[in-house]
Amino acid sequence: MHEELGVEIRNAQPLIRVHHEYPDKHILLDVWQVHEFSGEPFGREGQAVRWVPMNELANYPFPAANLPILRAVMLPTEYLITAEEDDEARFDARLERALREDSIRLVQLRAKQLDRSAYVARAQRALALCKRHGARLLLNGEPDLLQEVDADGIHLTSARLMKLERRPIAENQWLSASTHDQAQLSQAAVLGCDFVTLSPLRTTPSHPEVPPMGWHDFQQLVERAAMPVFALGGMTRFDAHHARAVGAQGIASIRDFWK
Repeated sequence: MHEELGVEIRNAQPLIRVHHEYPDKHILLDVWQVHEFSGEPFGREGQAVRWVPMNELANYPFPAANLPILRAVMLPTEYLITAEEDDEARFDARLERALREDSIRLVQLRAKQLDRSAYVARAQRALALCKRHGARLLLNGEPDLLQEVDADGIHLTSARLMKLERRPIAENQWLSASTHDQAQLSQAAVLGCDFVTLSPLRTTPSHPEVPPMGWHDFQQLVERAAMPVFALGGMTRFDAHHARAVGAQGIASIRDFWK
């Protein structure tokens, strides 16, 4: 950084590691997020340097290997998955609390117990709350739900992920998926998923019969993932720094964010 931009790094942490195959070579981009630095950045070799808002990065041309980096830069480190709720007023109150008090900026609306019409009604209210607080909302369901709810994207279950042959939504909408192993991570890459959850890292009350992968196996899978990965399964905010240290984008959780 000093050689290129004339700055000294004071505080940084891993963001994402990207393996990419070009026709003539294999590259590894080891990307870090810098939180503190000293000095004023400038192009020490005469190159142009410009600060731009994150949401404008899509307006600039980047090599293919850089695309996962752009996704990681634009994503938060916490991903809320909503819990099953029977009471609509309680659902709205808990979502608003998470958005307002915990500053959650990425939400997956999971409601397996609702039929389609009830899900759409809840999604419309959730979308209004998310927009009010500057958060993104992904719908957990069929991709055609986006025709009824103008949400930011779709989250695919692992079963739905493995049945698809191509990306089911537009490139300018967010696509995430649930993954549990290398085969599902590879399929997510084929579909062009923008990010995924990888679970279970720990044993969870909802799936006590599923053996957890633990941090070591999680890190091995994340290392070869072609997109940002959120750690899921028994995660709390206390795990966020550990998750980042082993290559994750951050943590995804139901219980720790839904109180």
